[in-house]
Amino acid sequence: MKRILEIFSLIIISCLIIIAYEFIPIEKGSLNSDGISTSDTVPDPNFKYGIVVDPMLIYHGKVKRNEFLSDILLRYNVDYAKIDILAKRSKKVFDVRKIRRGFNYSVLCTNDSLKKVLYFVYESSPVDYVVFDLGDSVHVHTGKKDIERRIATSSGIIESSLWNSMVGNGTNPNLANDLSEIFAWTIDFFDIKKGDYYKVIYEDLYVEDDNIGIGKIIGALFHHIDKDYYSFYFVQDSVGDYFDDEAGSMRRTFLKAPLRFKRISSGYSLSRMHPILKYRRPHRGIDYAAAYGTPVLTVGDGIVTRVRWTRQGGRTVNIKHNGTYSTAYMHLSAYGKGIKKGAQVKQGDVIGYVGKSGLATGPHLDFRFYRNGKAINPLKVKSPPANPVDSIFMQEFDSLKLLIKEQLNNIVLDTLLVLR
Repeated sequence: MKRILEIFSLIIISCLIIIAYEFIPIEKGSLNSDGISTSDTVPDPNFKYGIVVDPMLIYHGKVKRNEFLSDILLRYNVDYAKIDILAKRSKKVFDVRKIRRGFNYSVLCTNDSLKKVLYFVYESSPVDYVVFDLGDSVHVHTGKKDIERRIATSSGIIESSLWNSMVGNGTNPNLANDLSEIFAWTIDFFDIKKGDYYKVIYEDLYVEDDNIGIGKIIGALFHHIDKDYYSFYFVQDSVGDYFDDEAGSMRRTFLKAPLRFKRISSGYSLSRMHPILKYRRPHRGIDYAAAYGTPVLTVGDGIVTRVRWTRQGGRTVNIKHNGTYSTAYMHLSAYGKGIKKGAQVKQGDVIGYVGKSGLATGPHLDFRFYRNGKAINPLKVKSPPANPVDSIFMQEFDSLKLLIKEQLNNIVLDTLLVLR
């Protein structure tokens, strides 16, 4: 009887042990597949510049004035021979002579008393970097930091200019340039009215929580002279472009103006008093007053037909856009890079800079537009649109448009100012 009780007790204890293993929680990861304890888990390695940096000491700095690679590395006891090898082997990847004052660098060393330099990393931009590996087999390679794209919005009512409005709202002023380029074929930014307003959804770019600028504009609304103009970024056939509310391209054959954010000082006229010659004569162009050296852009694709000096027009560039249209840009202070007779230019290329060469009282651009060789008023040129959204993508575009449009309309403006 005693033996039976012992056996029965053993059975009960075994059952209790089985139940305990089955139902009592065990710390996750405490046993691996081989039953070996892994309760002391190894943390994920810490990467920087594509290098596991956990065991290393990292020193950060900025390149000083007149400082070269050798000056930096010598401070960390890297000998001249190693630096010379590094400089020679890096030529095909990065010329060390291009290291610039004020740019960031990092020195990665062994975490011991020797503090031997293992890597030198030069950040050539907020995103791009060059890794100099000082190991036994010295080599150099480039890399890029991860860019985080955060969706942001901006809106404002224009009191003087788009640029001033964005600066006043604390928005990156580069957004004004991007927005003006999108609407360049639709809105004449020399004719912005007080009370016009804008709403825009765009990408803010961050690297390691530092803002490095803006990405693409996703959608925008520009209210100009009591009319709403929408723009939506849409990708079709792997190519992204901007389209209006009717799925038409925001691009046109010609830009509205060859400068940004400046004023018209003299319009197209058949009888204008010349400021220097002091008699009336036709002025078959538009004078844009702008600061000396302001970039002048070609309003459309074309071929440079003339680069010359004339007594009245000074430095002048003539561009033929097609069999019908051509343009001229006069009083330039200098020509753009590569601008010469026969050069092909793309819309928006810099073909020169505002000056006062020739007969001019001050810095300005005399811009002229020709149809079949006859001068016409540039402000009255109607430009045909580029290709619209393809019909096979129309349903996808409409869905995106409705979503972005709703988001734009929900951005709140100061209604008192809008109604004023």
